[in-house]
Amino acid sequence: MSEEKTYHMSPAEFRRFGYAAIDWIADYYERVESLPVLSPVKPGDTRAALPAHPPQQGEPFDAVLRDVSERILPGITHWQSPNFFAYFPANASGPSILGDLISSGLGVQGMLWATSPACTELETHVLDWVAQMLDLPPRFRSTGTGGGVIEDSASSAALCALLAARERATGLASNARGCRERLTAYTSSQAHSSIEKGAKIAGIGRENLRLIDVDANFALRPDLLAQRINEDRQAGCVPFFAAATVGTTSSNAIDPVPEIGRICREQGLWLHVDGAMAGTAALCPEFRHVQAGLEFADSYCFNPHKWMFTNFDCDCFFVADRAALIQALSILPEYLRNQATETGAVIDYRDWQIPLGRRFRALKLWFVIRHYGVEGLQHHVRRHVALAQEFAGWVRLDPDFELAVLPPLNLVCFRHRGGDGFNQALMDRLNASGALFFTHTRLQDRLTLRFCVGQTHTERRHVEQAWRRIRQTAAELARG
Repeated sequence: MSEEKTYHMSPAEFRRFGYAAIDWIADYYERVESLPVLSPVKPGDTRAALPAHPPQQGEPFDAVLRDVSERILPGITHWQSPNFFAYFPANASGPSILGDLISSGLGVQGMLWATSPACTELETHVLDWVAQMLDLPPRFRSTGTGGGVIEDSASSAALCALLAARERATGLASNARGCRERLTAYTSSQAHSSIEKGAKIAGIGRENLRLIDVDANFALRPDLLAQRINEDRQAGCVPFFAAATVGTTSSNAIDPVPEIGRICREQGLWLHVDGAMAGTAALCPEFRHVQAGLEFADSYCFNPHKWMFTNFDCDCFFVADRAALIQALSILPEYLRNQATETGAVIDYRDWQIPLGRRFRALKLWFVIRHYGVEGLQHHVRRHVALAQEFAGWVRLDPDFELAVLPPLNLVCFRHRGGDGFNQALMDRLNASGALFFTHTRLQDRLTLRFCVGQTHTERRHVEQAWRRIRQTAAELARG
């Protein structure tokens, strides 16, 4: 009698195919530098390379892996290339990938402490580690009234902060009957678009988000913030929330958090600080000035998935008063009730985020911290900042180029003196070459090139090669 076909991948097959997949990833990292950084495919190319219908019969794993190489890889923009200088990095590392693999293998759903106690307790412990590593104010640690949680992104952290602030301002009434007060929120005109998106989702409304002008360094002006808050109060509005940024996306500008914090404390506003990429710099004592004023903050977040070698998604979100966050987001249907939750002695992270379900993200961050140690992470942050500052020095000395603003850390904003059209053509030609990839912004209404050094494996030779190509391509364009 023949055995019934199970259709499952057996443990022996998984072991064999797992080795093949790890080999594929290792080979990819060995050759990623030689691949065109920006994908050259046109819209629709990837789908056109795929079968129109799903397979009726299961296919061999080696065929799947072959199609990854032949049909998927051509459509990948290589964020892990050492020649990736665009946006902010989304850098991965070996220990992070392996931690994520084990997380996937365990398949944990960590919505409650009871659904996997280690999932919750490791996350709490690792976030307290991170708070120690960055020397955050003690109020952000779980040993006090606050604590940390891993969100998928800074966008989710901002939304959670907005919701907690809304409920604090309305005495939890908004959750019950909807937001009826005319609440007003404040942020910089240079802040990330997630603040605006969060205001819309939270029911505050785009018209009630005030974008405050910035100074010559593109940092929010506290005097204008205070002025606008007072104007809104006189108009019958209820100011309730302000977001400051430590390292804006456009220029890496650092808002004056101490001054903003004092205004928020005097006026009773929730202050959320977005550390984005730059927050990782605080691993190094010499860069901890970026955290000045965090003692005034009600919440703070930064992204290890940008510059701390932890693959996406991983945002560390800290609150000074976890009760305010939990009260805003908690819901407990009968099917989630359990003895551990009823005791009040455990953390249920479902109450710290928008979705109910959550992955075991803490494993990959734990792997990274244990592999590199604080010393190793500091080494790479210092190296990236030094390379960016050296690149800025080359720009400063070249008569054809100029810095748009002095770089505080590892993002250099610069432009050719030939004007917007020239800079656009320069960027387009460089990116089309496949040798490197960088992006742009507009500062003082002028097109500005952004060069961010933060990819895991970027070395000095990659930065030197990039600058040489930039100058050569600019010279070719100038000659026509």
